Amino acid sequence: MNKEEVIGLDKKYVMHTYSRIPLVIDRGEGVRVWGKDGKEYLDFISGIGVNAIGHCHPEVVGAINYQTKKLFHCSNLYYIELEAKLAKALCDISFADKVFFSNSGAEANEAAIKLARKFGSKQNVKLYEIITMKDSFHGRTITTLKATGQTKYQHGFGPFTPGFRYAPFNDLKSVRSSISDETCAIMMEPVQGEGGLNVACQDFLKGLRQLCDEKGILLILDEVQCGLGRTGKLFAYEHYGIEPDIMTLAKPLAGGMPIGVTLAKERIASFFEPGNHASTFGGNPVVCSAALAFLKVVEEEDLVEGAREKGEYFREELEKLREAFSFIKEIRGKGLMIGLELTFPGKGIVEECREDGLLINCTAENVLRFLPPLIVQKKDIDEAVKILRRVMSRM
Repeated sequence: MNKEEVIGLDKKYVMHTYSRIPLVIDRGEGVRVWGKDGKEYLDFISGIGVNAIGHCHPEVVGAINYQTKKLFHCSNLYYIELEAKLAKALCDISFADKVFFSNSGAEANEAAIKLARKFGSKQNVKLYEIITMKDSFHGRTITTLKATGQTKYQHGFGPFTPGFRYAPFNDLKSVRSSISDETCAIMMEPVQGEGGLNVACQDFLKGLRQLCDEKGILLILDEVQCGLGRTGKLFAYEHYGIEPDIMTLAKPLAGGMPIGVTLAKERIASFFEPGNHASTFGGNPVVCSAALAFLKVVEEEDLVEGAREKGEYFREELEKLREAFSFIKEIRGKGLMIGLELTFPGKGIVEECREDGLLINCTAENVLRFLPPLIVQKKDIDEAVKILRRVMSRM
């Protein structure tokens, strides 16, 4: 099918929930993709952080091909070898003692919320409230929409699950004042992706850990977008010298396959009992095989340290753009999770970049978001900045 046929078919049969870009991506390799029309693009959004080791990495492709010839699916009625191996691997490299597998970031966050409430229900006084941050994003289910501190996503979908309060990001005093006698947890992203690439201050996140310990409540970190090497540490919480009680992961973990993971310390995970939670496809052997391959690539290719080094280089090059163009307000982020705030909406720049062969996107209306694959090279960054400069010169 050609580009126009695909778009026509989509418009006729797919629910209109996406403001799609008129581009049909046909194939990808490394940091590049090709459209149905044969045009080549440098992919600096990488599936909104999913393709962290690039498109179709040979290790992941090989792992998937091998496993599909052996076993596609196995119900969680039975033990699954690759699920167990992936659980051990994730616990070995993180703070966690136990994990629960699902299929997306929203599902991982749902499980985290349920686990926190189960913990709260076992206290002397039932605790169920969770404090989240303004400008946060935790998913699009009814509950995770309510956990999300952005009303623009919530219009038309109420009534919502009760029990959420919002506090300003990086405002420890406000969080403290929001805690009630029914609060069981504080949930936040160390780096807000959809909220505009806002980075948690050192004192804020360390203060939240101390506050949770003081009040006997849980700290939940949503690292769906910022976890697994993206910020220049394997997990973003490592920048702050603290550990969460619960953490969620998803996007890049299975190299492009759907996965969600809720990780917790044993003292919290033990509140879940058989029958409390489940996921039909959670722990799927093909997906777990891909995730184990992803972790192997990240370690063997030293991509976490590479994200730190190349992230610093990218920011230095973007700083040169900021000096050249007065409409660039601020550059922020960590590692290869970078936002460039403009004084006007960024949609036009995103469209012009696409026309010139660079894929990026815009979040919070005026923040250009860059999530290149962790395998990106400096020459790729140079090419991207060159396109940005050319586009901005035309604005």
